[in-house]
Amino acid sequence: MARKYFGTDGIRGATNTAPMTAEMAMRVGMAAGAHFLRGDHRHRVVIGKDTRLSGYMLENAMTAGFTSVGMDVVLVGPMPTPAVAMLTRSMRADMGVMISASHNPYADNGIKLFGPDGYKLSDADEEAIEALIESGVSLVPAAEIGRAKRIEDARGRYIHFVKSTFPDDLSLEGLKVVIDCANGAAYQVAPAALWELGAEVVAVGIAPDGRNINDGVGSTAPGKLQETVVATGADIGIALDGDADRLIVVDEQGRVVDGDQLMATIATGWARRGRLNGGGLVATVMSNLGLERYLAAEGLELIRTKVGDRYVLEAMRSRGYNVGGEQSGHMILSDYGTTGDGLVAALQVLAEVVRDGSPASQVLHRFDRVPQVLKNVRYERPAKPLEATSVINTIAVAERELAGRGRLVIRPSGTEPVIRVMAEGDDAGQVTEVVDRICDAVRAAA
Repeated sequence: MARKYFGTDGIRGATNTAPMTAEMAMRVGMAAGAHFLRGDHRHRVVIGKDTRLSGYMLENAMTAGFTSVGMDVVLVGPMPTPAVAMLTRSMRADMGVMISASHNPYADNGIKLFGPDGYKLSDADEEAIEALIESGVSLVPAAEIGRAKRIEDARGRYIHFVKSTFPDDLSLEGLKVVIDCANGAAYQVAPAALWELGAEVVAVGIAPDGRNINDGVGSTAPGKLQETVVATGADIGIALDGDADRLIVVDEQGRVVDGDQLMATIATGWARRGRLNGGGLVATVMSNLGLERYLAAEGLELIRTKVGDRYVLEAMRSRGYNVGGEQSGHMILSDYGTTGDGLVAALQVLAEVVRDGSPASQVLHRFDRVPQVLKNVRYERPAKPLEATSVINTIAVAERELAGRGRLVIRPSGTEPVIRVMAEGDDAGQVTEVVDRICDAVRAAA
């Protein structure tokens, strides 16, 4: 069944515009609360948020919705998305909520829901909640209205958890680390955790004002981090996004290290120590062919999924893998968490750098990227250009040309009327020509 409100990662949109309004947030709270009222115990939901101005509005609206159906609310304030997942499990809550639009600008916001196990909800749960949003739910009698409580030690709990994932026999002493928190959810916890592990910390993106989240800082805008690493003579730089579930690294030379290189670093390090489950890692169709070839040379396998961390996690769980992620920096290390955690992944990267003793530029550069070109073609609905015979034939010819030397990935966007055309291969000129040819065919058919 097609979902009306939930996308690939919760509900998201421009604030004060449907569906991201206070009214909808309250209705989501009522529906989700009613869906998870199971058994006769006191029910509890953990609500966290990032630093967007609209977070106050949506937090209050969701609190009203949950309490109106009899669920108690625990408010933890600005916290990373993975922290909410962790706290949901550790506090034995019935569900968790993260109010965030991740790497989007401040004017957007979103609602991510977690079940009692700390995992994002299944399609079935989201469909059931959507049905309750549409139909409405029964409110409880006055005596059964839930309570709301703000806890002050949530940051300390998460910092303690994050530190516990770093190897006991290692320390960050002697390492200068620049951490860019994107003026987002990790602006307090990330610098604190690194400092407590012994690093000399230079922090940027730690002055949120409600409007500057992801604004020229963070994993999607690494320029500030690159400049700061070079200017301060740091050993490494780490950039998180607005809700800190993804990261990008910058080496001591100021060069960006993407998620593919980081996954390769963690997976091979874990394999050497007998920690890697499944004999490889899980990534999406967008990961570079160079990663696949590098892993094969190391005797490891790359399992590919559709774009989206939820699909990566599904494959990891079904196949027994414990390392997975996306080129964009979402990394899931299931030994430690149920969702992507930028800070936990960063500590595993730092552990590999410390163990090796070489500069980050040497440790983290595991393979040369195969030339890759990605272009988007916008079209007007209800056109379906990928169903046109001319487009199908053009794609078939391109696939034959790249056979054995590259890959072709063509997919419609899940959020806008855009066809994404990606090709990669050993011949950069051929890759560019193939992408341009397919884009032309899509435009002609749109």
